[in-house]
Amino acid sequence: MADADDSFPVVWPDAEAPGLLWRHDRTHAPNPVSTLTGDLGARSLEAGFNRAAEAYALPLRVRWARFNTYSYQAVIQFGSSTAEMTELHQAAERRLRPLMQKLRRMWDDTWLPEIQTHLAFWDGFPARAASMEDCLAHLDETERRFARVWEIHFLLGIPFLLAPSMFEDFYTDLFGEERRFDAYRMIEGSDNKIVESERALWDLSRVGKASPNVRRVLETEPAASVLSKLRETEGAADFLAGFQSYLERFGERSSEFLEFVNPSWIEDPTPVVNCLQDYISQADRERDAELAAAEQERSQELSKLRELLATYPAKVRDEFESLLRAAREGSFLHSEHAHWIDQGCAYRVRRLLLEFGRRFAAKNALAHEGDIFFLKLAEIRETARGAGGDRRALVLERQQEMEKFQAIAPPVVLGTLPTQAPPETPIHRAMTKFIGGPARRSSDDSHELAGNSASPGKVSGRARVVHSLSDGGKMEPGDILVARTMAPPWAPLLASAAGIVTDTGGVLSHCAVIAREYRIPAVVGTGVATKCIADGQEIEVDGGLGLVRLGARIDAQNTSDSTI
Repeated sequence: MADADDSFPVVWPDAEAPGLLWRHDRTHAPNPVSTLTGDLGARSLEAGFNRAAEAYALPLRVRWARFNTYSYQAVIQFGSSTAEMTELHQAAERRLRPLMQKLRRMWDDTWLPEIQTHLAFWDGFPARAASMEDCLAHLDETERRFARVWEIHFLLGIPFLLAPSMFEDFYTDLFGEERRFDAYRMIEGSDNKIVESERALWDLSRVGKASPNVRRVLETEPAASVLSKLRETEGAADFLAGFQSYLERFGERSSEFLEFVNPSWIEDPTPVVNCLQDYISQADRERDAELAAAEQERSQELSKLRELLATYPAKVRDEFESLLRAAREGSFLHSEHAHWIDQGCAYRVRRLLLEFGRRFAAKNALAHEGDIFFLKLAEIRETARGAGGDRRALVLERQQEMEKFQAIAPPVVLGTLPTQAPPETPIHRAMTKFIGGPARRSSDDSHELAGNSASPGKVSGRARVVHSLSDGGKMEPGDILVARTMAPPWAPLLASAAGIVTDTGGVLSHCAVIAREYRIPAVVGTGVATKCIADGQEIEVDGGLGLVRLGARIDAQNTSDSTI
């Protein structure tokens, strides 16, 4: 039994729970999650994954639970023995392989159009003018639709992780483990929404840099007051129009994965301003030309590889091309889907929930509209129908609980260790490459941290320990980003970062994929980087070996930011 200590008492939700192995979901939720995220969010993810797993005959199911404000997952494997589990995994793989070949077409023709109908449904609801009964009916339908978009997420996500993982396995079988990152170079570089959003922000920064008045405001004003100052600044109209256009295209995201309590960039654009302030300090670059050059390099490398493969049997060549095509589509969708599902759908659900919060606050059931995120769905429905009364004391209690456990490191695992090892199959390897398995190398050197190799290369620089995207303003060109995890909306920070180190993740994590897109050395899954690396400390990141070497210098003014 993996137990917590007295500082982390566990109340199990049901009789089955103590017999499962629960892992803290540090990849998506390293911080405490709000009550409503732990209710609506967790149930939507659980239902979505399990429906997708059933559709693919995947021999496992997942449960999500919130223990002491932290998000945990438990994986339930089917099969009474490792041999039986392996057989079931192999059957699921045979079912998934044909789908991997048409994943992009499924996305373009079926799943994305359906997601867009759900977005239109949410956008078309007149929340402010609707009656309470209409809002409740809309909430019921929202809960159903939100679970459905997460089902699509996992219908897409399971094969888009499997495809690049299988391509890497095949590639290294042919050419050796030391060339594993060559495999990823073959499949990355697509112009997805993450890359598009960073490039659009860079282009906007060039507009600001070209205007002396705009540049002066960006260079001298605190991020929180930049926009109000620009509205009073002569010659800033074009820049402000471009800024608003950027928010309309990409502003539905927030700094964390599926946390309803976090405002979107539309509501609080400070993270965008922080990035713009950083960008204008950088020399001009032709981002489109850089992407084109990288694509040309990939194309030339692939041509050479195909010449080499011409000496191999036709079966090997066909398998290579099949897996390459599937992996390229999977890599694109790995980044693309987050814009529509993780960000676009969650933003609209948050907007509806805030309308309930506004109405409850007007009747003194809540102190502030944002307190809605500390109620469960059932409590929202009760309050809307006039039951439950004043919720302010309950909300305060839950807010204090989050503050308390924010200062307590949650156990990595809870519950009962499984009696059998998981099967060593392509599906299991793909999941491990996303979540992150054991570090590829351990070190006895106290000046080294070992992690998972995520993006090759070696770089030295000043560490900037960033706990949220709002801290991104302290990043300067050449700094190394150190974080617990990194969600796709953090991509704009990479225009400044020379390297990345995270506590969580594997070679197929969001952070690793983004780092390779920008060809930035990265080590992920260290487990302890944000605790062992001080803000301002000199470090060296060796992405190929999965090592971080610690230097001695620490900026005196920044040492207080070093750990939590």
